[in-house]
Amino acid sequence: MKKTSNLYTLDPFLDENGVLRVGGRLKHTDLSTAANYPAILPKKGHMTDLIISHCHDFVEHQGRGMTHNKIRSSGFWIIGGSSAVSDHIAKRVCCRKLRGAVQEQKMADLPEDRVQSAPPFSYCAADYFGPWYVKEGRRQLKRCGVLFMCMASRAVHLEVANSLTADSFINASSSFVGRRGPVRQIRSDQGTNLFGARNEFQEAPSELDHDKIRRELLKRNCDWVDYKMNVPHASHMGGAWERQIRSVRNVLAALLSRHGSQLDDEPLNTFMVEAESFVNCRPLEVNDVSSSECLDPLTSNQLLTMKSSVVLSPPGSFQRADLYSKKRWRRV
Repeated sequence: MKKTSNLYTLDPFLDENGVLRVGGRLKHTDLSTAANYPAILPKKGHMTDLIISHCHDFVEHQGRGMTHNKIRSSGFWIIGGSSAVSDHIAKRVCCRKLRGAVQEQKMADLPEDRVQSAPPFSYCAADYFGPWYVKEGRRQLKRCGVLFMCMASRAVHLEVANSLTADSFINASSSFVGRRGPVRQIRSDQGTNLFGARNEFQEAPSELDHDKIRRELLKRNCDWVDYKMNVPHASHMGGAWERQIRSVRNVLAALLSRHGSQLDDEPLNTFMVEAESFVNCRPLEVNDVSSSECLDPLTSNQLLTMKSSVVLSPPGSFQRADLYSKKRWRRV
């Protein structure tokens, strides 16, 4: 036998039945012939595939090691057995379902409103978060936050809504547009209040008597907002602004941690503005933050106000006793 043969190192021999077996020095043991001298099988062959399949089913579709060990203990020696078992397991449908690699989908192109060179908040997204409970006299009322996010600069604008109705969202949207300027497009999910507000805005131009006025409004995007809503049950499509809601809630959790049940509408509005300021001061790019050669990191506030400094709280020495003070600004 040639020394380059795969059988050379196995010291093979033919038994009395003409079966080619692995040789060795275990002739005087009490073990069976199959255990001492396993039968040699080629790497590729119908009989080899049947034995691998049987042993793999016997070990309940476990990995390559357990399957190969079962084949060896059954009295078979497959040349290149490790790779042969791996190839067989890779072809089994049930094993691919159980242990297949997670498939990753290629990301789609960014939508047009995220890459347009437009003023801040021209293309934005809206969503609700909360609720929070405030005191009004002896009553406890529920308030929700409304987040508007600029699709281009990632800046956020926060409003407080008294309810989850479409009218409340229209009022919050009007306050937002009054301070940030006209909006061309708003993205959102298909919440009933947001859906109702979209219908109200779309029906408004149809109430005008003069077609020329309506055409001019639509042409200039003055009082007409294009609503684009996600498909139902697809919250991942709004991941950009859902992540901003998480940032805002993290800030509010720190601000409201010791406020207890003494919260009313005015402090809540103040906290919303402070949370908006904190979130808009975050760096938009973190790669160069630790570099000594770069300038101040770019933030959303710089794009909105052209100022880089953070607005600080009012000066004063505030103590824990101020939580119970009659001066609400000291509480805040």
